[in-house]
Amino acid sequence: MQVDLSPFVAVTPEAAAVPNVALYTVSYYSDDLLVKAALAVPESFLADEAKLPALLYCRGGIRGIGRVRPERISQMAAFGYVVLAPHYRGNEGGEGRDEFGGADRQDVFAAYELLRQLNIVDPRRISAYGFSRGGVMALFAAMECKGLLATVVWGGVSDMALTYEERVDMRRMMRRLIGHPRKQEEAYRYRTPLYRVAEIACPVLIIHGTEDENVSVEHAHKLAEALRQSGVPHEKWLAEGASHLFVGDEIELYTRKMFAWLDERGRERVAATQALT
Repeated sequence: MQVDLSPFVAVTPEAAAVPNVALYTVSYYSDDLLVKAALAVPESFLADEAKLPALLYCRGGIRGIGRVRPERISQMAAFGYVVLAPHYRGNEGGEGRDEFGGADRQDVFAAYELLRQLNIVDPRRISAYGFSRGGVMALFAAMECKGLLATVVWGGVSDMALTYEERVDMRRMMRRLIGHPRKQEEAYRYRTPLYRVAEIACPVLIIHGTEDENVSVEHAHKLAEALRQSGVPHEKWLAEGASHLFVGDEIELYTRKMFAWLDERGRERVAATQALT
């Protein structure tokens, strides 16, 4: 199947990081801002006419910290998924300003709509993935992006005020972009998915290291409890002894398990769709 990337405003091919996975930098509009994303396409899975599942990859950090790594999204694409990773406004040459979970979440929602338009993507099997700060973005996508298959939150933030308390090194940046939690309580609440989890209409998978020093495991516990109280299907996988960045066999094991879980959700969705026709 030929890949049609015409839904994007601009497409720039990049050097491959993994064999048989094509990499691109793409540009698209979000709130009238021209923003950028990385796109990974598993070319070896395009031999037949079957459309592929896709992953909306929500990066962590801000600016140069937590930027999208071509190797990581290429490794994910090698599982047979089209991976689209927004850089968020104000990053990598995109217009606007990164608001750390504010209006920049629109960049994720717009990217989801573009994935739905790609000729190689099965719109029934698009999932969101959020790492660290990206957990906030992915969870809001689970609320706003109708038809999303599933959401994975890996080492993800679920409570922005808790992040302020935990990350002394980030407080100056957070005060500049958001304010102080006691003075700008509503701004922190706006960026905290916990208050709106009842709006999530897809299963959620939580993956978190028990020794995470950047985003404490308390974020995973609070998210799981909020989902439980709201009746949202979810699973919580705790990696004993793991820190924020999984390493070696650890990251490979959980990545494989994650894609097996997503594949199963995809088979369930397809079966349910076929039963209705």
